[in-house]
Amino acid sequence: MRSIWNGAISFGLVSIPVKLMNATESHAVSFRQIHTEDGGRIRYRKVCELEDREVSQAEIGKAYEDADGSMIPITDEDLSHLPIPTARTIEIVAFVPRERIDPLQMGTAYYLAVSGAPAAKPYTLLREALGRSDRVAIAKFALRGRERLGMLRVSGDAIVMHGLLWPDEVRTPEGVAPDAGVTVREQELDLADALMDTLGEIDLDDLHDEYREALEEVIAAKAAGEAPPEAPGPAEPGKVLDLMAALESSVRAARESRGGEGTGTAEVRTLERRERPARRTPKETGGKKSTSTAAGKTAAGKTQARKSTSAARKSTAETDEETAKSAKTAHAAPTAHAAKTAKTAKSAKTAKTAKTAKTAQKTPDRSTARKTAAKATAGSTAGKGAAKKTASSRRRGA
Repeated sequence: MRSIWNGAISFGLVSIPVKLMNATESHAVSFRQIHTEDGGRIRYRKVCELEDREVSQAEIGKAYEDADGSMIPITDEDLSHLPIPTARTIEIVAFVPRERIDPLQMGTAYYLAVSGAPAAKPYTLLREALGRSDRVAIAKFALRGRERLGMLRVSGDAIVMHGLLWPDEVRTPEGVAPDAGVTVREQELDLADALMDTLGEIDLDDLHDEYREALEEVIAAKAAGEAPPEAPGPAEPGKVLDLMAALESSVRAARESRGGEGTGTAEVRTLERRERPARRTPKETGGKKSTSTAAGKTAAGKTQARKSTSAARKSTAETDEETAKSAKTAHAAPTAHAAKTAKTAKSAKTAKTAKTAKTAQKTPDRSTARKTAAKATAGSTAGKGAAKKTASSRRRGA
């Protein structure tokens, strides 16, 4: 690499001879201006506007244009007498933590190489001291006719110096941030974090200038007399209105890209304005509900009444059967036993009748219950008469 400046690093009382070399290079494709009709080169000539003639480089000097437009000549001799102690020296003035340096101040990077064998040891001493302290050195130096600010740091086995802007050369971000207050929801932050995690890290060596590569292909095709390859048109920028949808689509596309399933793009769509639906009038279902409830209760009452009637009929049948059995027993036994049997039958019949009547009273249909009780009473009376006739016939036989 070719050096662009020779001087020394001033580290206290230690002086380290060094050479300054550019640490970066540009790979941009440059063009020349031509005459479109015949392809001739367009060149600029330095002409004196007072004499209206072209002048050589030896005739050209420097001047400062004042506010009124007048020119103040400045010669090389004037510049050589300027009180700049850093004309050929990189003077270290302080050591600060890395975090103190705002990246906005960082400019062109330079490599500092040793100039001669005697500079090897002090150069290595400064490099090791910077690496062990994890700090950077702030220095002043003069380059291309002006004093500059620089930052020295360690990169591998070399010392690198970054040109820094002076603090008053960095603008304040006034009018850059949104004026209105913007509130970011937690869901949006979570999606942004998920997108950052999905994109993950990348090896910077894998990044390349795709525009320059495409431009070189066009130049190669034109040089070979071929048609230049067609490039895809630029995508239309979307309006970021639905931020949540854009973040979700970005996360999904990033995951597909990382997984090798495809390369999607975040879909940004405009939020549609939703209209609130009109309130519905509540349906009047009170009458229908009451009717259905009453009908249900009536049906249940009828069912229960039918069950009660059947139970009463069954009870009457059982009573008649017991009465017949009692009469048969009284006919075979003596008179006293017959009387006792009749009394027992009467008591049992009375209990059965009361039970049947009570069951009938519980039914919703009172008329059915009354009919059931009447039938039970008639059966009881018939049984009682049959018992009396049997007992009378027995006395006559005796």
